[in-house]
Amino acid sequence: MEFLCYHRDRPDSLPLRDELTEEHWSYMDRYAKEMIARGPTLADDGDTPTGSVHILDLPDPAAARAFAFDEPNYQAGAYRDVLLRRWRNTLGRTMWDFPGGRSGGNRYLVLGLGSGQAADLDVPPGRDGLIAYGPLLSDDGGTWLGTAALVRSPDPAAARGVLTAGRYADVEVHNWQFGGRPS
Repeated sequence: MEFLCYHRDRPDSLPLRDELTEEHWSYMDRYAKEMIARGPTLADDGDTPTGSVHILDLPDPAAARAFAFDEPNYQAGAYRDVLLRRWRNTLGRTMWDFPGGRSGGNRYLVLGLGSGQAADLDVPPGRDGLIAYGPLLSDDGGTWLGTAALVRSPDPAAARGVLTAGRYADVEVHNWQFGGRPS
């Protein structure tokens, strides 16, 4: 089962995150084989972290909750909240398989929070900039709750355009970058 986990930073938590960097990396190293995509969301300055995205393939919702809530930054109070949802990998690949590579261009996390009838269940045509894409689902996979995408795009408005306008209660667009332990 695939899950999207988005930890959103608490204001002014950067010193705490910095203090826990190695604990965070060591924790994430334990999940390296399960990772589909990962990386920080960033403020408009392109440098200050605002959150942390992890998309993983885990056995069940209990394992996903353990991943999300045992994370060292979460345990220490660096995050203000956590979005944890089942997710379906409609591209069938990891971010490391993205033909566009790790760098070049602007990258975004696009979260469409659902309301009503399901939308955007299939990969949109002509979307070469999609790094990861899929529906957000309830724990049992039976209810559509939205759509999440990682996308390379010229700007936030174009990134938002991967989702059908008017079909979501809210759409969030966050600056995002490829994650992983620095070499």
